[in-house]
Amino acid sequence: MSNEAERIAELRRYNLLDTPPDAAFDRITDIAAEAFNVPISLISLVDENRIWFKAKHGLGAGEIPRVPGLCSTAIQSDDVYVVNDAVCDARTHENPLVVGPLGLRFYAAAPLVTTDGFRLGTLNVIDTKSRDFSAADQRLLKLLSGVAVDQMEVRLAARQTIASLSKVLSGVKRPEELMKLVTVCAWTKRIKIGGRWMSFEDFILDELGLKVTHGMAPEVSEKFRALEPDNDPVGN
Repeated sequence: MSNEAERIAELRRYNLLDTPPDAAFDRITDIAAEAFNVPISLISLVDENRIWFKAKHGLGAGEIPRVPGLCSTAIQSDDVYVVNDAVCDARTHENPLVVGPLGLRFYAAAPLVTTDGFRLGTLNVIDTKSRDFSAADQRLLKLLSGVAVDQMEVRLAARQTIASLSKVLSGVKRPEELMKLVTVCAWTKRIKIGGRWMSFEDFILDELGLKVTHGMAPEVSEKFRALEPDNDPVGN
């Protein structure tokens, strides 16, 4: 994983910190709590000095300091982090979440890993009594964390599409009907105009009358260059 400054910058790019509750994320923590029969489940984002909860089941607090939080440790690996009995575990037996009012005994967390490999937080489940957590349980928790990341990526893509549209529209004089609210599909990035769904390129061509040329973003170029034979580290 990249250094902490890059990870925090990526967290900021997703623009989720301090946002209102979101039913899609809430459903994930509800499902996790139900599936694992635990009283608490959280979608946490690890900020510079705090752990902020985007979704929470069974917990009133909206955030905790980063230092006593277990999520800071859980994001150090792509693997699921499991504490079966926090009182008997050298990693956690003095943690304030364990010895304090919460009385945490069991903790399992799957990191929220973005498409670029950044671990921004966790989907975790917590119990006040010790318990086992099988390999199958870990796989399920990791799948659910992937669903949470999917939701994060969809929102990021939608914001980027809307920002691109806004930039285009701000520089083009069009009749007032074109300046109405535009419906964008967050999954396909298609745009709905007058009951018709069209691609972003069709919108640029048909509705704005602009020409389209294609290029390749630097990060994509780098990936393709890495696949060229001369860059093959094993000489295949």
